[in-house]
Amino acid sequence: MNTNPDIHLEMQGNVAVVRLTRPTKRNALNDGLIASLRHIFENLPKEARAAVVAGEGEHFCAGLDLSELKERDAGEGVYHSRSWHVALDRVQSGPVPVIAALHGAVVGGGLELASACHIRVADESTFYALPEGTRGIFVGGGGAVRIPRLIGVARMTDMMLTGRVYNAQDGERIGMAQYLVPTGTAFEKASKYSKRILVEKHAEGADYRLDIFNGELLWVVERIPASVTGDGKSSVAALVAGGLWIAVGPGLPFVGPRCGFKIGRAHV
Repeated sequence: MNTNPDIHLEMQGNVAVVRLTRPTKRNALNDGLIASLRHIFENLPKEARAAVVAGEGEHFCAGLDLSELKERDAGEGVYHSRSWHVALDRVQSGPVPVIAALHGAVVGGGLELASACHIRVADESTFYALPEGTRGIFVGGGGAVRIPRLIGVARMTDMMLTGRVYNAQDGERIGMAQYLVPTGTAFEKASKYSKRILVEKHAEGADYRLDIFNGELLWVVERIPASVTGDGKSSVAALVAGGLWIAVGPGLPFVGPRCGFKIGRAHV
């Protein structure tokens, strides 16, 4: 059960609404909030079929709470960064699709959080920035991978080195968000989309993924956690690279690269 007053979970039907509730701090992230975010996404109610992440007040999230920033050596910095990585991985790779409802500041760690969500709905008050580089701070929550996938390496480099800020319109144009909506309507639109998107639910017992769209079952995949078994000659990298996942649906057999699972078997 979450007891952190800086983040709140509410079920609205089958949608889990996760709201950052530090409006006086522009919903800035600290270690306690990150730990609670991880806990929430690791323990979503079983009835949850989608999630919406939002921020209370005038801003989605202004990034790292600089008042809690302290000097760390390289090892401590990496260890601390891992806690952020794990929490945002839970958002991205959890059991349900996640929509971010963006408004106001989506800055630094806030942009990293948004990039871990699967769909981003931004209203016209939204602005994006990565001021870490100008302050000697690296992007430490997985954003160094996720954000370039959205906007490209060159644009992220520009944001890091020059402190460039993108407004809502330009952010949508370059891929920060998939939807741009009028000011004050991001949460409403995100909640609406959450009821329409592909959802997952898990059967008890073996780990299965059930993909459902508009109430219709598309396919079922049995998931086997990734593992590596040595053969006495191949490197670990070679063994991991050989992992595949397989999904089969009505007329939809396909094979893709390893996605956290070594082998998947599908039954329809």
